[in-house]
Amino acid sequence: MLERELDIPTSAGLMNTFICHPETKGPHPAIIFLMDAPGKREELHDMARRIASVGYYVMLPNLYYRRSRDWLPGNTAENHKLMFSHMNSLSNDMVINDMKVLLDFSDEDPYARNGPSGCVGYCMSGPFAFAAASVLGHTIKAAASFHGIRLMTEQSDSPHLSADKIPGEVYIGCAETDEWAPAEMIENLEQHMQATSASYRIEWYPGTQHGFVFPQREGKYNKAAAERHWERLFDLFKRRL
Repeated sequence: MLERELDIPTSAGLMNTFICHPETKGPHPAIIFLMDAPGKREELHDMARRIASVGYYVMLPNLYYRRSRDWLPGNTAENHKLMFSHMNSLSNDMVINDMKVLLDFSDEDPYARNGPSGCVGYCMSGPFAFAAASVLGHTIKAAASFHGIRLMTEQSDSPHLSADKIPGEVYIGCAETDEWAPAEMIENLEQHMQATSASYRIEWYPGTQHGFVFPQREGKYNKAAAERHWERLFDLFKRRL
């Protein structure tokens, strides 16, 4: 496995990004890994490595780079408040612009294969991946959201509003118990998606809570469900990329 930590210039600053991919049999399809609210960290690096190990060029950007280069929350009320401030400072448009920069970067890297790309977003980044499936659909042919929040809102930039423009495929994996992605939102989203021509799948993960895929999420991690999430993700990428 080859790994790099690079500062990728954007119009808003330097986006520090972890990149990993196999040493051989390249170039490989590009995958953008979008972090959850606690931020870019070694736990996510390990998850990116797992994706790369099956034949992908994975980019994991620090989406908080406009505010902090290496921020990780401590277990205090003040730090949690700051985490939500960081999270709420982002918008679909901001992250889509960051993804455009990443895709342009991968186009120039001989280790990455030009052509269909994928993305996966966790928690706060679920809507970013969902939005990318339509806005960047000319390139992003496989997008996945796991315990994603704000997938269907009343805001004008809600990603569900452009779902009928998705040319590839989107997968949405949902925790059974999730205060950040309540069942009512997912059920309404299912009804909305049925009325579109989009290729999609919405799937529940029984017996899980928000954050079930993260090995270090104490009290939330569900190994069986997490492995199922890997199976679904790799199947999506294999079929579409």
